[in-house]
Amino acid sequence: MLVIPAIDLKEGRCVRLTQGRRSDVKVYDADPVDVAKSFEDAGARMIHVVDLDGAFEGPNSINRKVVRRIIRAVEIPVQFGGGLRSVHDVQQMIEYGAAQVVIGTLAAESPETLELFVQLFGFRIAVGIDARNGQVVTHGWEKEEKISAIELAQRVADAGVDRIVYTDVTRDGTLTGVNVEQTCAIARESGLKVTASGGVSSLDDIRRLKAARSCGIDSVIVGKALYEGRFTLQEALRIA
Repeated sequence: MLVIPAIDLKEGRCVRLTQGRRSDVKVYDADPVDVAKSFEDAGARMIHVVDLDGAFEGPNSINRKVVRRIIRAVEIPVQFGGGLRSVHDVQQMIEYGAAQVVIGTLAAESPETLELFVQLFGFRIAVGIDARNGQVVTHGWEKEEKISAIELAQRVADAGVDRIVYTDVTRDGTLTGVNVEQTCAIARESGLKVTASGGVSSLDDIRRLKAARSCGIDSVIVGKALYEGRFTLQEALRIA
């Protein structure tokens, strides 16, 4: 079980949202590059970075520059998502050195473009499926789509994607526990490798996910619990 610490960027700063609401934001006064280096020093094997401004409104040059600095500062892979809407966006982040990019809104709205991305970039493309009560939400979790999370998971599998990052947005940033059951359902129905995201609050969540890895969950993104000191990254890595 791979534990992936998260850095969410808003206007170049580390933040965490609650349930994805842009109005419910907490700023952490730490330089994102220093945070990334501390995660690497603690033993992380990958870092997950999100451009929240990009997710809501489109690419943000400040955040993109910060991501580039992070990639240059660490030696471990960086996975990036948020505001990737075109081939140019994806190409730019890969040229910056992102090991993998996570496509969200575009995967739900344009299956043809997703297939093109897979043809062009292969395993460097992962799909972020964000859901509220089982229904896909896009555009920074502000628009509900007519497709269910499981239907989208099956569709992206058909497109040739091999990894899904699944987030239950009702739990994200709430420290109420990860939705293991729904995450397993996404893995089973798609047959893909799945990264769990949203709601991790304690080491017990890491243990529950590890116990459920036979269904296809092989990694978990952890954010607010680390920033709030619920447990350390070293503790999570030892359990995983």
